[in-house]
Amino acid sequence: MSFILLAYRSFIKRIIEEKNVQHEAEVLHQKNLVLENIKAQEAERKRIAVMIHDDIGNRLNILSLWLNNLDTKGDELIKKNITTQMSSLIDSSRSISHSLYPVNLETVGLVLYIEELIANLSGRINISLSVSPKFQKKDIFIEVQLYRIIQEFTTNVLKHSEASRVWIYIKDNRDNLGVVISDNGESFEYEEVKKGMGIKNIESRIKSMNAAHKWKNVLGKGSRLIIKIPYTNEFPNQSSIN
Repeated sequence: MSFILLAYRSFIKRIIEEKNVQHEAEVLHQKNLVLENIKAQEAERKRIAVMIHDDIGNRLNILSLWLNNLDTKGDELIKKNITTQMSSLIDSSRSISHSLYPVNLETVGLVLYIEELIANLSGRINISLSVSPKFQKKDIFIEVQLYRIIQEFTTNVLKHSEASRVWIYIKDNRDNLGVVISDNGESFEYEEVKKGMGIKNIESRIKSMNAAHKWKNVLGKGSRLIIKIPYTNEFPNQSSIN
């Protein structure tokens, strides 16, 4: 009887272990799908952004220079109007390019690119950036995802939170890169908005980096997003931070 009981327990244990292995394989497969999907999206965004930035942007700059040197024979008002419109087109093409993909991030670096974003938003909201002195350049995929997350977070703040300030902290820890983004706005109920495109975009990018994250929201006082990105290529054991 005891032999049958031991055999039964061993059988149940083996089934549980097999199910756990199968579940882990499915989770890994889903994460790989998310990663490949984001990589494909970024590749296409980069292709279009570079085309706008390098081709259309350069053509507009050349045309602008040509117009400035054009002899309009007294039609200064026409020349001024055309120049103004051309300048606006150049700014628009640059803005569209940057919104699609941070084209110059590889050469400029993550920190300077974030500082440029902060400068562009300085008239709308106060954003402070704190980066640890030990911070080192990361893989370009990681830096692009981090920039996108910060960009998405600040966009959501401007649209919905009525916040006056945003804080960004980036710190190189021993085993991971820690990033904290917070604001002093109205915040939100996570369960009510988690299916929105803003939150989904942020969390899909976090997953693509194999990172752990946690939202800390206090209604009427602000939101905080904590991200820990492991330095290894292994998937973390948890998808959230306790």
